[in-house]
Amino acid sequence: MATDAHGAAEPGLVFHPMDQFMVKPLFGDGAVGIFTLTNVTLWMALTVAAIFALLVMGTAGRATIPSRTQSIAELAYDFVRKMVEDVAGKDGLKFFPYIMTLFLFILFANMLGLLPMAFTTTSHIAVTAVLAMMVFLTVTIVGFVRHGAGFLSLFWVSSAPLPLRPVLALIEVISYFVRPVSHSIRLAGNMMAGHAVVKVFAAFAPMIVISTGIGLLVTPLSILAIATIYALELLVAFIQAYVFTILTCVYLKDALHPHH
Repeated sequence: MATDAHGAAEPGLVFHPMDQFMVKPLFGDGAVGIFTLTNVTLWMALTVAAIFALLVMGTAGRATIPSRTQSIAELAYDFVRKMVEDVAGKDGLKFFPYIMTLFLFILFANMLGLLPMAFTTTSHIAVTAVLAMMVFLTVTIVGFVRHGAGFLSLFWVSSAPLPLRPVLALIEVISYFVRPVSHSIRLAGNMMAGHAVVKVFAAFAPMIVISTGIGLLVTPLSILAIATIYALELLVAFIQAYVFTILTCVYLKDALHPHH
């Protein structure tokens, strides 16, 4: 909104693509505290409800000829189970419920965030950092519980020439502790960037009302761009859930079989 010298507002094109990521209380306009119900709380609850509807309510009948909902649930189950077994091995199947939960939570949070007026919880580093730290701590604890001090062999590249091994060990240690950072930033960054781009193009859609001449050209192009990016975001929503999950399987494999 443009403002003249007298403070009067003039019609114009104003948009704030990052406003959609603001955490706001559900009730009132006060400060957000630890126990404040916010839009993040709401959309996390809706994510859990959607997963419950798919896996529990959708498979309650367990018919021999599955319904569409049961087929989707079984497809997701088989997809994640095969991923865990292929990457982490049969030993990793005992962690399948945890990895399945991660995959579905991220996938549904990403997909629900594409709904109009929705909030994408996975666009916040606070959310993805917690998920990444849970994976990091789980993998580290499992590694030491199963192998004790032998888990440290993960950082010792025995196949490398002896003079290079200390240097490589330092690099391996640094890369290991960077894992939760890259794990969380990758997911949050991709979700935030895509939604911000959609909001930018959406701001140009009403230009046909503001300026008929330019709007006749800009508005159709912006609508086409929104549709294209939205379709891409659907793909990104799945890919990011898949990438986060398969990296979790890779890290789990390192904990179960740390020897280079």
